[in-house]
Amino acid sequence: MKLVIDAKDLQYRELNTQIRKILGQSHDSAEKVNGKIELMLENVLGQRYIGDGLKGDHIINIKGVPGNDLAAFMDGPTIEVFENGQDGTGNTMNAGKVIVHGDVGDITGYSMRGGEIYIEKNVGFRCGIHMKSYQDKIPVIVIGGSTGNFPGEYMAGGIIILLGFYRQKLDHFPYAGTDQTVGDCVGTGMHGGTIYIRGDIADHKLGKEVKKVGLDNIDIDTLDKYIQNYCRYFSADVNKIRTEDFIKLIPFSHRPYGRLYTY
Repeated sequence: MKLVIDAKDLQYRELNTQIRKILGQSHDSAEKVNGKIELMLENVLGQRYIGDGLKGDHIINIKGVPGNDLAAFMDGPTIEVFENGQDGTGNTMNAGKVIVHGDVGDITGYSMRGGEIYIEKNVGFRCGIHMKSYQDKIPVIVIGGSTGNFPGEYMAGGIIILLGFYRQKLDHFPYAGTDQTVGDCVGTGMHGGTIYIRGDIADHKLGKEVKKVGLDNIDIDTLDKYIQNYCRYFSADVNKIRTEDFIKLIPFSHRPYGRLYTY
């Protein structure tokens, strides 16, 4: 079933109420919806909390720019955004997919604990902060471009993949005119999970808790799976991605601050 909501002039509460009623997940829904619903949101302009806490295998397509905390606590649906996103995309997301045809803001995947996020271009600061995994739930963020400072900060599990297209141009001394795939302080406080970066980065950009290691066959299979997904969603050329090798970052320890505790 395909349905459309025109979000023009709707406040975020009203828009989200309509979404939840259509999907049978509001407090006053008369009955639960059976089967998958494909919902198109048109003229979205900064409305917050779209998709938050939704369950099931529904599909939400968004024309416009959604506001903060898109897909927070989401548990199953697929959200595809045909513009940019803002801050907190996938905050504490549990399952499902978010696909963004553009850039997103800061703290993408904050405390994310499952599901997959695909960003066509660049992300802001602290992408993947506090990501975690448990048993068969492994959250994944694939970024086609670059990220700001502190990616993977305090990361406890999951996977971040940086492909390095659309690299950000620096405008400050002494790096003016150069470009970068990743900002500074990569993996600061990291104690679990894996970060893959296409190309290499200078050691001074790494947090003291992480190290570079070589890839094994499991890493290659993992990268191939998610890169193929990225290329399918954004019509990218997988052969172009394969022109550069990847580095792998993992933490030195699963308890980097253990010496600070008395137990």
